[in-house]
Amino acid sequence: MAASASVSTPTADGWVSPGQLTRKHALAYYRLTCKRTLSWDQPPMDVYRAIADPTRRAILDELVDRSGQSLFEICGRLTMKHRIDSSRQAITQHLDVLEAAGLIRTRREGRSKLHWFVGGPLKAVAERWPISTDERTLEG
Repeated sequence: MAASASVSTPTADGWVSPGQLTRKHALAYYRLTCKRTLSWDQPPMDVYRAIADPTRRAILDELVDRSGQSLFEICGRLTMKHRIDSSRQAITQHLDVLEAAGLIRTRREGRSKLHWFVGGPLKAVAERWPISTDERTLEG
């Protein structure tokens, strides 16, 4: 009689065999291995952390002005317009943070990786805290 091999699955609270998987384990496994999808109902903290850095805000400004830029183009525009003299590796790390927060999307074209601005997460921030235009609330 052949022994059946049991394959274990990693989760946040250890390894479990497939027969022991529950919804909790499946969600933990998903969080460990996959990128989370963003909910526009409540902006994630990643958005606030991403826009807290002035270099990342300058990158977003450049992508709003002209979407579909490569890393080389972004670095050149940051140097010329904003006098940000960061290395390409540093700008790549900033772009990774912005992409993880859902503020930019990327697409490979040949050897280049192009970047586009996505305004959905920032719209969610603005909708969460609407700005009052009532003069009385500004005075008091």
